[in-house]
Amino acid sequence: MARGSRGSERDLVARFGECLTRLALGDGSSRVLVAVSGGLDSMVLLHLLRFRSSLAPSAIVAAHLDHAMRPESDVDRRWLAGVCRAWGVPIHHERLERSPSGESDARRARYRFLHEVASQQGASVILTAHHADDQAETVLFRMLRGTGIHGLSGIPERSASGVLRPLLSFWRRELEQYARASALRWRTDPTNRSLHPARNQIRHRLLPGVERGFAPAARRKLVELAAEAADVERALAQQVRAAEIAVVTRDGDAFVLARARLLRYDSATASRLLRALLRRFGTVLSRAGTRSAFQFITDASSGREFSLAEGVVMRVEFDHVRLERMASATSDCALMIPSPQPGTVWSGTASVGGSDYLIAAELAVGTEVDADGGAWSATLRVPETGYPLEVRGWLPGDRVRTSGGTKSLKKLFLELRIPRSRRHRLPVVADASGGILWVAGIERPLVSAPVTGAEALLLKITNA
Repeated sequence: MARGSRGSERDLVARFGECLTRLALGDGSSRVLVAVSGGLDSMVLLHLLRFRSSLAPSAIVAAHLDHAMRPESDVDRRWLAGVCRAWGVPIHHERLERSPSGESDARRARYRFLHEVASQQGASVILTAHHADDQAETVLFRMLRGTGIHGLSGIPERSASGVLRPLLSFWRRELEQYARASALRWRTDPTNRSLHPARNQIRHRLLPGVERGFAPAARRKLVELAAEAADVERALAQQVRAAEIAVVTRDGDAFVLARARLLRYDSATASRLLRALLRRFGTVLSRAGTRSAFQFITDASSGREFSLAEGVVMRVEFDHVRLERMASATSDCALMIPSPQPGTVWSGTASVGGSDYLIAAELAVGTEVDADGGAWSATLRVPETGYPLEVRGWLPGDRVRTSGGTKSLKKLFLELRIPRSRRHRLPVVADASGGILWVAGIERPLVSAPVTGAEALLLKITNA
């Protein structure tokens, strides 16, 4: 191998070892799965791992997916199996029953296959042969299609899914020099020369034309841009994690955001936080969608809703914004409480707002609200309207008894600042005429407290 600015074969092997150390593979203790196509890049990666690294031969497993997109692909598979047999590397291969519809479909199928084999073989990581030229092409491709900081950061050396790319700092010309010096052979995919895929046009026409015309260092500059963007991306990610801790609380499957705290952050951090939360629901916001969502968060009054894709809704609830997926309609199941018998405890269950509650009722001597049960336990005056009482969810038009007459439950909820998302999950106790005696979970009864020493009804409500 000729010595150049990036050094000889010895220099390349040394740099490769440093890369493995950086990726925590330097001690040779990890079992790795290597994605191999038979092309130059993956054959160089497999050779470096097998003959120029500290990895034990038994720690290396190869995997090859035949996408069934070329008639001669089975010849490649058989050739690759022979090389792996000669090198003492076990290989697992599979042929797709149906050819992928495009590059994205092929990529998804390939990574699905690789993760399945890695799991079966006990490999802790998957290694692919992406190199610096791939990085430059990816960054330029994303720039042309429109992207942000995350897209400009290009292909990561380490992915969260356990995919590592130890050749990402090497140029293709270096890999070619190593392959020729090591007398390696490889297969050439004729579709790589086609100008039909957009990426191939960038590789064979656009980038070479740019380098010949006015920017001879274009590839290197694109790789440097990716590294700088990755640094910015990591810094922003740290800010978003800190903002999530300060702004977001969980309520079941929903995210509840403190609106004033969110709006104190700069727009970049706040927007990233919102998009990150929505991605957990499978919802991806465009720039225009992000602007619309933040306009809603800034201006909307309590009770307003903003519908998003994937059945996700954003709702303003007083000082908070609630993000959740619209729940499928659930049917409440009310409970009728008959007149309890002295000395016995009557119990039953009710379903309200998708939650099941256990209700216990017994006759007792009138006292104040049971302190141990808090807002979920109450001692009520024996209702003048008689039994049965009903435990159910609140309905439009419900009114609760007060010292001054009655008050609509909706008004009571507003006065107590009970969010709409919580109102339908609170059980209410209605007397035989439909008047509300008690709303469990928020406060003691307003006028239904019994006279001390008189017979009273003790109710306790707990989660079933």
